[in-house]
Amino acid sequence: MRATRVLEALPANTPFIGPERLMREGGLRELVRLGANESAFGPSPRAVAAMSGELERLSWYGDPDSYELRETLAARNGCTIDQILVACGIDDLMGLVVRAFVEIGGVAIAARGTYPTFAYHVAGYGGRLETAPYTDAGEPDLEALSALAHQLHASVAYLANPDNPSGTFISGERIAAFYESLPVGTLLLLDEAYADFAEQELLLEPRFEDRLIRARTFSKAYGLAGARIGYTLTTAHNVERFERIRLQYGVNRNAQIGALAALEDEAHLAWVVRETAAARDAYAELARGVGMTVLPSRANFICIDIGDARRATRVMNALLERGVWIRKPGAPPLDRCIRVTAGTPPMREAFARALRDVLREIA
Repeated sequence: MRATRVLEALPANTPFIGPERLMREGGLRELVRLGANESAFGPSPRAVAAMSGELERLSWYGDPDSYELRETLAARNGCTIDQILVACGIDDLMGLVVRAFVEIGGVAIAARGTYPTFAYHVAGYGGRLETAPYTDAGEPDLEALSALAHQLHASVAYLANPDNPSGTFISGERIAAFYESLPVGTLLLLDEAYADFAEQELLLEPRFEDRLIRARTFSKAYGLAGARIGYTLTTAHNVERFERIRLQYGVNRNAQIGALAALEDEAHLAWVVRETAAARDAYAELARGVGMTVLPSRANFICIDIGDARRATRVMNALLERGVWIRKPGAPPLDRCIRVTAGTPPMREAFARALRDVLREIA
């Protein structure tokens, strides 16, 4: 039985190799997990309690409308419930956007080397991804992306802010100008997975238009990555479009319960944001101490500039041999960096010891 032409044309590709596989293949019994930008500070105790208290009802499906969660999100975001769609994390939402707006053979654009799942969906659904490089400062080049959208009549422009993998942040005013510069036929998918770590007053102001889809998640600051739950802020028209193709029972019941409880624990969220900032500062101090610099970050990770791509890869691999898992950007100019998730003090200490050992070894 032959698969579709789109699938047969794709090379074998695994966008992410998880820490479990790295441990199996490396014969490691323990791993300091600083590679996936998970929350090292855990979910809200309220979320854990709420989810635990409902485990005996796992025989029930979750509400396919995620009504109670959407109602709460709408109140917090100054919109109506029909302007919000809940799905299985931003990765799921990306697939819906590509399916809905990128024709087979159609063009989507993004920064070269940005979060790879978007490229994975574009290729998997028969689209074509074109990219513009990052600036030397580590920011997506908004001017180049806009020019590319006009040149290629792009259907979708993908932009993460704060960015992944650089951590850099673009103010709401600049995002708005970029959005207005795009062709009228280009939709902006604004990935705000890390927006909870940035100053909220600096984000793009609320606006609900068919050409704009903002994606948010509970995976990062809320610490619910394993629950797989996220949502969009867009128009009721776009939500109705997604309703035609989304997996109706895709969001699991406990994820809905946990997300709702997490929203109610604002003190925990504020604590996570503070601890994350402290971790970024500690990494920056560590980098200065070994003669390196960092990229400015408002995410829950930071990029340390190792100097060149080959050395950065060597450092990453040597750290893994010591049981410390990090990642590095794959495309220039960011491939000269290693990327480290904000960790707890013991995790940071383990990383610092291993990094100093590795740098002495390769000096």
